[in-house]
Amino acid sequence: MRDLRGSIVPLVTPFRDGELDEEGLGELVEWQINSGSHGISVTGTTGEPSALSRQERERVIQVALGAIAGRVPLLAGTGSNNYDETLHLSRFAQRVGADAILLVVPYYVRPAQEGLFQYFKSIADQVDLPVLLYNIPGRTAVNLEIETVYRLRQACPNIIGIKEANSDFSHITRLLGRLGLDFLVFSGIELLCFPVLAIGGAGYVSTTGNVLPDQVARLYDLTVAEEWKQARELHYRLMTMNEAMFFEINPVPAKAALGMMGKISPEVRLPLVRLSAENEVRLREVLLAYAVLER
Repeated sequence: MRDLRGSIVPLVTPFRDGELDEEGLGELVEWQINSGSHGISVTGTTGEPSALSRQERERVIQVALGAIAGRVPLLAGTGSNNYDETLHLSRFAQRVGADAILLVVPYYVRPAQEGLFQYFKSIADQVDLPVLLYNIPGRTAVNLEIETVYRLRQACPNIIGIKEANSDFSHITRLLGRLGLDFLVFSGIELLCFPVLAIGGAGYVSTTGNVLPDQVARLYDLTVAEEWKQARELHYRLMTMNEAMFFEINPVPAKAALGMMGKISPEVRLPLVRLSAENEVRLREVLLAYAVLER
């Protein structure tokens, strides 16, 4: 497996007139790679997977792989709250050449820890790809506990890491302490990207990377170079944009920003709706402050 570290950008899924915008997706991938992003993730939370059909999720993975052309790793989000669908998409990702898969904790059903263990183990046992678990309790209503992650790591050699969108930094610290620094822990919380790197994390999957890919990637590069002062300063410079990405539910602000930048149409699919007029004004001011837009 190619090195899965650094800024793995959770790419939005662009739509145009209600359909997948394959050309726009390819252009986003190219821009990300040229801007220094270390990897691309598709059909995760920011990619609106629950708004996509199975065939559309497959197509997004294929288009992204074609655009990447082997230059950086592709992390394919294949998880759902349906076991058969998750297994199907995971096998598909393996078949078409994804570098790793991202398996979210099943949402809505609120399974017990034993159910989570059996679910993830069964998928990992049937797929010959590196697996990243994805813990996002704010969306799933269930926290993937540290001991469950430890059991999965012991049972499944291909479970190599986790995307932690748990805002409890002490949880992430204890997780790394229990699993060891060879277990790849990625921050899924924008304000914790730098702190997670500082304690030995492998990188982050940050929505902000959709809009400021060069700066978000540079944060990781600075830490690798042990330029901690500069990295800390950049961490604080990114805070306003990090917060702007959540003026409303992700990925609505990210798509609105990319629309203002002329990259894609800002379309989302119901039940999501476009950014409110009030927050569009606020977001535009943030983009102007970061010189993403010109006055």
